[in-house]
Amino acid sequence: MKIPLTVVDHLRRAEQAYPNRVAFVDEPDQPAESWGTQTYKQMADRARAQAAGLDALGIPQGARVAIVSQNSARLLTSFFGVSGSGRVLVPINFRLVANEISYIVEHSGADVLLVDPELNDSLASVTATHRFVIGQETDEQLYRYGVEPQVWAPNEDATATINYTSGTTARPKGVQLTHRNLWLNAATFGWHMGVSDRDVYLHTLPQFHCNGWGMVYAVTAMGGEHIVLRKVDGAEILRRVEKHGVTLLCAAPAVVNAILDAATTWSGEIPGRGRVRIAVAGAAPPTRTIERVGSELGWEFNQLYGLTETAPLLTLNRMRAEFDSLSPADRAAKLGLAGPPALGVETMINDDGEILARSNVVMEGYWNQPAETAKAIADGWFHTGDGGTIGDDHFLAISDRKKDVIISGGENISSIEVEDAIFSHPDVAEVAVIGIPDEKWGELVLALVVKAPGSDLVEDDVVAYAKTKLAGYKCPKRVEFRAELARTATGKLQKFKLREPYWLGRTRQIN
Repeated sequence: MKIPLTVVDHLRRAEQAYPNRVAFVDEPDQPAESWGTQTYKQMADRARAQAAGLDALGIPQGARVAIVSQNSARLLTSFFGVSGSGRVLVPINFRLVANEISYIVEHSGADVLLVDPELNDSLASVTATHRFVIGQETDEQLYRYGVEPQVWAPNEDATATINYTSGTTARPKGVQLTHRNLWLNAATFGWHMGVSDRDVYLHTLPQFHCNGWGMVYAVTAMGGEHIVLRKVDGAEILRRVEKHGVTLLCAAPAVVNAILDAATTWSGEIPGRGRVRIAVAGAAPPTRTIERVGSELGWEFNQLYGLTETAPLLTLNRMRAEFDSLSPADRAAKLGLAGPPALGVETMINDDGEILARSNVVMEGYWNQPAETAKAIADGWFHTGDGGTIGDDHFLAISDRKKDVIISGGENISSIEVEDAIFSHPDVAEVAVIGIPDEKWGELVLALVVKAPGSDLVEDDVVAYAKTKLAGYKCPKRVEFRAELARTATGKLQKFKLREPYWLGRTRQIN
C-alpha cells in the first residue's frame, strides 16, 4: 500500500491524537488582533475554514496564495489551510521592500495576497486579484466555518510551497517544494532533534524562512506547543522561555548572539538551563559562541547545514557520547562543523571542491526557471554552490561559498542584487559587493565603490541610496572607495582578491 505524503497529515494527526491540547499561543502584541490560545481541534477547524474561504473566492487548487507577515498564528495555520487544500503557499520575507515583494507576487502568479497590517502602507503598491490586510475584519471573509472545503485528491508530488531565495542572480528564485519534500524533511529533522509531544517550541525563526525549516510541521505532528514570537529580542526570548517552559527553538547565529547579550543582564537563573535545545543554521557561529551557549545558557547547541532548495536539512551536528570526554572548547570546535549527513541524504565533494547532495528533500525545481533548475540539479546531484571538505568521519566542513551570496544574520543576500542597486546611482562608476567577517552578524555587506569623475559621493550617500532600492538587511553596512577594482584580462571582477585582505588568517572564507 502506498499513501501520498502530504502536509495535512501533520495537523490531522495532532487533531486526532491531541484535540484538546494547546496547539499555539499567538503573539499577544501585534497590529492584527491576536488569535490567543487555541487547541489543535480549533487550529484544524481554522485550517478547514481557510480552505473553504478560498473555495468561496473561486481560488482553484494549484493556485498560489502569497502572504507577507511576521510570525503569527494565521501564518502558521496557513501552512495547512492553504497547502493542505491543494493550493500553493508563497510565504514572503516581510523584510523586503515593495518592488521586491511585487516581483515575487507577480512572478509566482499569486491570485491572493495577504499583508500584515504593519506593512500595509509600505506595500500599498503591491497588488493581486484578491488582496487582504490581515486582521479580524478580513478573517470574516477568509475563513468560512461550518462549511466543508472542496475535496483535494492528495498528491505528494504537487508543489506545496514556493519559497523565494536570494542567490546568484539579481532576482530571487522561487523554490518549488513538494509535499513529499516537506513531509520527509519534517520527519527527519524532527527525528534527529528528538521532537516529542512534550516539546514547547518557540518561533524565534521566521516562519517564512523555508517554512520555519520544517518545524511548523514536525512540532504539529507530535502535538507540541507552538509559542509565536513576532519580533526577535534577546530578553523577550528569555522571558518566553521562562513563562512557557520552552524546550526547543531554531535560530540564526545573530539571534544566538542577542540571547547571549541579554543573558549577561538577566536577573536570576537563566531559564531553560538543562532543558532547551537550540538548532542553529545560516552559518556556523564562532567556536566561542558555541561554547557560551553551553556554559552561560546551559542549553544544548545543535548545528545544521542546508539550503531552501533542500527543504533544508542536509546535515545535522548534535552532541554525542563521543564528545563527552572533550574539553568545552574542543567540544565546541566539533559542534562548529556542519556534521554528518541526515537520514536519507548523500553528500560528496566534486573535483571543483563544491558540495553536492542528493536526497528526497531536494526541490522539484525553480518556479518557471528551467535553465536555472538544470544548472542546480545535474547528473542526479544538487549543486549547493558551497565549497567544503568531508572527513573520514563523514563530517562536512563548509569552507567557502562559491555563489556570490553573503549570509548576514541568517539571511541570504545576493551580492549581484546589491551591486545592481548601487550601480544605478549616477555617481558610481564601478562597484563590487563582498561579505566580510563580523562577530555579531556572521558577515557584513561591504561595498567597494569607484566614484565617477568629479563626484563628491560619501559613504552615507551610498547607504541611503541603497535603502531606496533594497530591504535594509541587504544594504551595505560599510562603504569603501577605491581608485580601481581588481579584474581579469577580460574585465571580470576578481572577488577572491577583493575579499582576501578581510579574511586573512582565517581557515575558511565564510563566517
